[in-house]
Amino acid sequence: MSLDHESFMRLALEQATLAGAEGEVPIGALVVVDGAVVGRGSNRSIRTKDPTGHAEIVALREAAAALGNYRLVGATLYATIEPCLMCVGATLHARAARVVFGAEDPKGGAVRSLIDPSTLPLNHRFDVVSGVLAAECGALVREFFRSRRE
Repeated sequence: MSLDHESFMRLALEQATLAGAEGEVPIGALVVVDGAVVGRGSNRSIRTKDPTGHAEIVALREAAAALGNYRLVGATLYATIEPCLMCVGATLHARAARVVFGAEDPKGGAVRSLIDPSTLPLNHRFDVVSGVLAAECGALVREFFRSRRE
């Protein structure tokens, strides 16, 4: 099945915009299985006072609940920003097939920037597609932090 990465990333950007409107870092995520969105997430760590409230974790939890299984075999995780180490760990444990992300995160990204999980002796691997709508995804976060500094 061919996935339209840009269309799904635009949906993830909608989730990121929702997070930003709540005062959260504007990051959004989706989980897609067989071409259908089964999980959506936006950052909520600040408002829930939960360090695991990252968009990717929220989307993975929603997808697992929707599918009735913590194993998300064949799933694609879309994230507007390169996932962090915690989110990569959860994605590996969920057995997702693929991670598609927008902008790189040179200070915290754990898919390509700081580490590459495909080089580690893990019992699961996922495919990676990077740079999907990277300019839009990165601009949203940059604008958020710029406005915070003013």
